[in-house]
Amino acid sequence: MAGDQAQFYNLLITLLSADNDVRTQAEEAYNNIATETKVLHLVGAIQNADLVDEGRQTAAVLLRRLLSAEFFEFFPKLPFEQQAMLREQLLLTLQMDVSQQLRRKICDVVSELARNHIDDDGVNQWPEFLQFMFNCANAQDSNIKEAAIRMFTSVPGVFGNRQNENLDVIKRMLLTALQPTESEALQMQAVKAVGAFILLHDKEPAIQKHFSDLLLPFMEVVVKSIEKAEDDAALKVLIELAESTPKFLRPQVVTIFQVCIKVVGDTNAEENWRQLALETLVTLCETAPAMVRKMVPNAIGALTPLILEMMCELDDEPDWAVQDDVADDDNEQNNVAAESALDRMCCGLGGKIMISLIVGRVPEMFNSEDWKRRHAALMAVSSAGEGCHKQMELMLDQIVPAILNYLADSHPRVRYAACNAVGQMSTDFAPVFQKKFHDKVVPGLLMVLDDNANPRVQAHAAAALVNFSEDCPKPILTQYLSPLMDKLEAILNAKFKELVEKGTKLVLEQIVTTIASVADTVEKDFVLYYDRFMPCLKYIIANANTEELKLLRGKTIECVSLIGLAVGEQKFLSDASEVMDLLLKTHTEGEALPADDPQTSYLISAWSRICKIMGKKFAQYLPMVMEPVMRTAAMKPEVALLDNEDLENVDGDLDWHFVTLGEQQNFGIKTAGLEDKASACDMLVCYARELKEAFAEYAEDVVKLMVPLLKFYFHDNVRMSAAESLPFLLECARIRGPQYIQGMWAYILPELLKAIDSEPEQEVQVELLNSLAKCIELLGTGCLSDETMAEVLRILNKLLTEHFERATERRQKRADEDYDEVVEEQLADEDNEDVYGLSRVADVLHSMMSAYREAFFPHLDTLLPHLIQLLSPGRPYADRQWAICIFDDVIEFGGPACVKYQDIFLEPMLNGLREREPEVKQASAYGCGVLAQFGGAQFAPACARAVPLLAALIAEPDSRSVENVNATENAISAVAKIIKYNHSQINRDEIIRHWLTWLPVVEDIDEAPHVYSLLCELASSGHAALATPDAPQRVIAVIAEAFLKDAVPNENPVFAQMTALVRQIQSNAELFTSCLMQLSSDHKEALQLALST
Repeated sequence: MAGDQAQFYNLLITLLSADNDVRTQAEEAYNNIATETKVLHLVGAIQNADLVDEGRQTAAVLLRRLLSAEFFEFFPKLPFEQQAMLREQLLLTLQMDVSQQLRRKICDVVSELARNHIDDDGVNQWPEFLQFMFNCANAQDSNIKEAAIRMFTSVPGVFGNRQNENLDVIKRMLLTALQPTESEALQMQAVKAVGAFILLHDKEPAIQKHFSDLLLPFMEVVVKSIEKAEDDAALKVLIELAESTPKFLRPQVVTIFQVCIKVVGDTNAEENWRQLALETLVTLCETAPAMVRKMVPNAIGALTPLILEMMCELDDEPDWAVQDDVADDDNEQNNVAAESALDRMCCGLGGKIMISLIVGRVPEMFNSEDWKRRHAALMAVSSAGEGCHKQMELMLDQIVPAILNYLADSHPRVRYAACNAVGQMSTDFAPVFQKKFHDKVVPGLLMVLDDNANPRVQAHAAAALVNFSEDCPKPILTQYLSPLMDKLEAILNAKFKELVEKGTKLVLEQIVTTIASVADTVEKDFVLYYDRFMPCLKYIIANANTEELKLLRGKTIECVSLIGLAVGEQKFLSDASEVMDLLLKTHTEGEALPADDPQTSYLISAWSRICKIMGKKFAQYLPMVMEPVMRTAAMKPEVALLDNEDLENVDGDLDWHFVTLGEQQNFGIKTAGLEDKASACDMLVCYARELKEAFAEYAEDVVKLMVPLLKFYFHDNVRMSAAESLPFLLECARIRGPQYIQGMWAYILPELLKAIDSEPEQEVQVELLNSLAKCIELLGTGCLSDETMAEVLRILNKLLTEHFERATERRQKRADEDYDEVVEEQLADEDNEDVYGLSRVADVLHSMMSAYREAFFPHLDTLLPHLIQLLSPGRPYADRQWAICIFDDVIEFGGPACVKYQDIFLEPMLNGLREREPEVKQASAYGCGVLAQFGGAQFAPACARAVPLLAALIAEPDSRSVENVNATENAISAVAKIIKYNHSQINRDEIIRHWLTWLPVVEDIDEAPHVYSLLCELASSGHAALATPDAPQRVIAVIAEAFLKDAVPNENPVFAQMTALVRQIQSNAELFTSCLMQLSSDHKEALQLALST
């Protein structure tokens, strides 16, 4: 045994070797030792005073990792006495005379052991540890005290279900450790412990309040550490608290701002300290903006100029403008940190406060002789656009001309910043920016595109053009198409030549993206330029095969597919097979692309676009594309659980994203490849949607891939694509017969319901609900068993309950001490998100009622209390709107049986016609229409009551405004349905005369057929209201307008009724000629086109 132990000690020392090969062999030998043996040897090594300290520390690190990763595999199997001995030995070791460095490592081992002794019921199965920790906390030796607090920091929930009775004991322990008489190391550890404990209870204000006495001594230690500027751990704890529990810090907010502003403004301080101090303040502005606005309004005024000054801290780099490989390593620079801080402050605090602080300083910077100040001023404008949107939109006439001047600045980096501002504003203020300033912006950017001496500036001008084009109305961009394409073609050719001669590619990579963006906006108008660009682009795809040209090739692939989509199948088809062959070569020649290959996402998206262009003809390529797409969609991300030391080794690696799980654990996920996975999933949705039965043979494999991805919590878009795919995949598989579909649905449904139930993001949850609604609608009656029906209703019940709870939370926020008008704007946004969720619940109910009709009523009854609550007068209008929509479906699909609910819906529906909000009016008007059509004779009195209310709605002065037109057209359609289906208690002829004066109806293509069907029937039957001499002219004018606006789709039977009526009038040539004379040329053309259809 002793020999084994000695061998093991040697192995530990070898594990520390600087020689990679030696170390790798040692790691292999270590991994081959049985876990129980390893544990014994490691404890022995930690206790062995003859072993070098570094070896003992390594043993402690390895033992903690074993306890973290394999505790439940080995510990419960050990004999009870051995378990007790291990616990005892480790506690003894902690009290030995060892270096503080080693003691801290042993603390981590003991903490890990303690963490694993808390069972699922919160019972700590190692009570001796709690006693030991208290004894250490009360020891005379400062190092032992620090050990106690370190262990508590690692496992702040160590008291389990006995925490509440020990709250005062915990508070005393922490308060004592924070006292200025204690050692510096102990005070710092106590700050970490307070942070860990409060973060563990971030959703429990009562516990935070109980521990508020700790805040003053806690802050005194933090402030001291900031002044000393040696250990930034305390400041990092402050940032974590600002992020998760800003209200806990409220009493000290003034101090926090004073201290941190001093550091931010100290240009002699280290960059790291200044950036951390800034991060603290900006985080508070984001997480508790109302508190900051109320408590420290002047501090914001002091901080903003310091941030603007920090944005001027740029290095002179002589070769900056000609660098071809632009690395993303500038994120740590002060100016970049400051730009980000300004953006986040504007978004957090709101434009009302920030705009005056920025506008007050920026003009002086614009006029400076120093290029760095001009650069900072332009970047400030870029950074402020999103958060100060409302305020800046009113000032664009002053801001934009000022910015455009700097496109011609003498310094290349200022020109670059001006392009950046133009690009950012093109996005933030679209399409107003494009409409108002296109005549200055496009020539300005074209001028910078000539800057061949400064390729980095040239590329950024091309990038700004992408932003400008993306949201630019097509007619505006088309005006500049000729000069724009001439310029882009010239640069494409010149830069292609440069690539061949010098190997530079930065501008070329950007230009192909710009060409793609312009094509995407101008669509068919790009046909003229197609033949000028396509040969060169195809050549790049065919020949850019080296490692360093992969990104260029990927972007060119994107460009070609976007051009194809823009010009359409007819023009692109001649190149489609050649392009597809070039793209397929990437995958079929040799190995699969590595996970981080930049071409992957471009390829996958390009195939998706080509599928849209070619439609079902794309099916021929499925055997080649499905394997790489399925492989990418199935990619499993690399994850890792690292301790702090390991984390330091990979910190700053942009491919990894880490989340801290307590003092010693960090969960990491490798983000490289995640976007590709999302693109591949999106593409599978495209294939299923576009190819339908041609995709049937792949449907089963894709469903087996997609269903588990409903719970892929590393990426929202993957879950959303998985949800979106399911109804399309069911539709593809229909060709296989009902039994096959039932099997697929039996696999999908339980997992889809679980995903809806457990989805943490509301944005994703609404897509999951949408998927469920579409699936039920597709499959119809009988697709839900009693059990799954009950589960759907339980989930809907839960979602509606949460809807009301969130509304209550918002009411409480409106009563908060820091409530102000900016908070109200944020709450209004939350209201809108909630309404979207409610609309999806209504969609699911719609699908279930359309499938089950009257048979669904007993199930609906379980949700009635919620629906009644939504309809109550005090609720927000959107609640009433969606409740009425649900009852519209009850009437439409339940028919006369809906009478059982009339006491609930009838009065709110009729009252809704008088409401101010168009959405409520529209839902109510539609409801009156379906009540007439499907409710039966029993609702004749209700229809008679509705007519004057509908007429009043239609007669309102602004009834045809953009906001009101849909409600108005639904009201006209409702009256049409009452005239047609339920007129026993109205003066039908009188109402018909009024109704004819309300036509045409052209916006609502769902309701227009009802209106025009009645018009045709009245005309055909020779109704008195249409027997007047001017009636044919009126009818032709109304129908021509409907044809012009495509109000009734060609395939709708009513379209044929309308053309038949026109032909009937046309049979009297003289009459028809007089009808045509009153029409515009557009109307005549629309009429002619309809008659020839």
